[in-house]
Amino acid sequence: MKKIKHKHLKINKKTPAEPLFPEPWRNVPWGKEDLQEVKKQLNEMKIPHLRVLVYGPVGSGKSSFINSVSSIFRNRICSPALANANNDENSFTKKYKTIRIQVDNSENSPSLLFNDIMGLEDGTKRGVSVEDVKLVLEGHMKDDYKFNPVSPLSTDDPHYNPTPSEEDKVHVLVWVCSANSAESNDSVAKKMRDIRETASDKGIPQFAVLTKIDEACAETEKDLKNVYRSKCVKEKMTHFSSTFGIPLNCTFPVKNYSDEIELENDVDCLILSILKKIIHFGSDFISDTVQEQKTE
Repeated sequence: MKKIKHKHLKINKKTPAEPLFPEPWRNVPWGKEDLQEVKKQLNEMKIPHLRVLVYGPVGSGKSSFINSVSSIFRNRICSPALANANNDENSFTKKYKTIRIQVDNSENSPSLLFNDIMGLEDGTKRGVSVEDVKLVLEGHMKDDYKFNPVSPLSTDDPHYNPTPSEEDKVHVLVWVCSANSAESNDSVAKKMRDIRETASDKGIPQFAVLTKIDEACAETEKDLKNVYRSKCVKEKMTHFSSTFGIPLNCTFPVKNYSDEIELENDVDCLILSILKKIIHFGSDFISDTVQEQKTE
C-alpha cells in the first residue's frame, strides 16, 4: 500500500487594507478661527435671521445636531432641543419648535433659527408627514404645533400661519442621517426625495449631515481628525450622496455632543465647517429672493 504524500498548500495571507488615506481628501482648519468667521458672516446678513430646517429619519441625531450648534455658540454644553439617548423606532420630537441661536447676547443681533421637527418613519401615516414638512418650508407652521402623522396641519388650525413673511420661510434645508444606518429604507427614501423635490423647486439650498461617525469608524473614534482620511467615512459619504442625490461637496460628516460635559475643539471644527456653508448658501438664497421680488 503506497503512502499518500500530502503536498503543503501555500496560503497567501492578504495584508489587511489600510483604513486611512495617506492625506486628507478634504481640508478642515482645526482651530477656533471658524467660530469668529461664522459670527462675522451672520452679522453681514441682510435680514435678522437665517432659518434652517433640520429633518431626517428617527434616531439620526437631528435634535442633537441643533444642540451641538447651540453649545458651540454658548461656549458650554446645552440642549434647547429635546433629544433622546435611546434608539427608539418612534420619534422623540412631537412638537414643532424653533431654536434661536444668536451671534451675541444683544437682542438685536442676527441669529440662526433651527426648526426641529418629528422624524421620518417607515410606512404611511407614521412619523412626520411629507405635507407637514412642505408647510414648514413655506412658513405656514407656528411653534408648538403637535404633529399628527395621520392628519397634516389644516388651514383652520390655530397653528397655521396663512400669511408667512420671507423670514417665516425656510432658507436652508439640512438632511441628517446616521453613519451607522445610511441605508434608508425605500419608504423613508421616497419621503426624503419628495421633500427634496419641493425644496429644489423653490431653489432652497440643501445639505446633508452624516452623524455618529465616531461609532461607524474605529479610526475616527480614535482621533476625530482622521475623519477625512478615513476610507470608511468617505465610502459612506459617497454612497449617501449617490443614493439621495445630494452632492458630495454638500455632504458633511460630524460628531454631535452626546456624552461630553465640556466642549471639544475637534467636534466644534467639524460642525463649524458645515455652518459656514449653510450661511454662505443661505445668504445667497436670500439675496436672490430679494432680487427676484424687485424685478417682479
